[in-house]
Amino acid sequence: MLRLPYFADPANLKVEEEEPSALPEGIMALELLQLAYRGKIKLTPQQARCAIESLPYETPKLSATAIATMDGKSFAEALDRAIERSKSPPMLNAPTIERVDATEMKKPMSRLYRRY
Repeated sequence: MLRLPYFADPANLKVEEEEPSALPEGIMALELLQLAYRGKIKLTPQQARCAIESLPYETPKLSATAIATMDGKSFAEALDRAIERSKSPPMLNAPTIERVDATEMKKPMSRLYRRY
């Protein structure tokens, strides 16, 4: 009778699969990943990947904050003032144009010779 090596024995080929632990209901991805890296639960690779991918949607980064002091004025009043300002023509800081006499403009222009 031919005997198979131990690694080819059908009894040794059976791998005991761990059942994935039931995840708590209503848990956010950040909390789930924190539980996983603390070793309190074991995630499947698919569960871990899904939690990592959903992080930016569940807890987005706060990229900018605004701090405003209204000095006793309400936001509605400030908004009304801004609307009124937007109705008026814009104030541009245009450069002033110097008026030059026409007789001065009729003079021949000096030639600028440049030798390279």
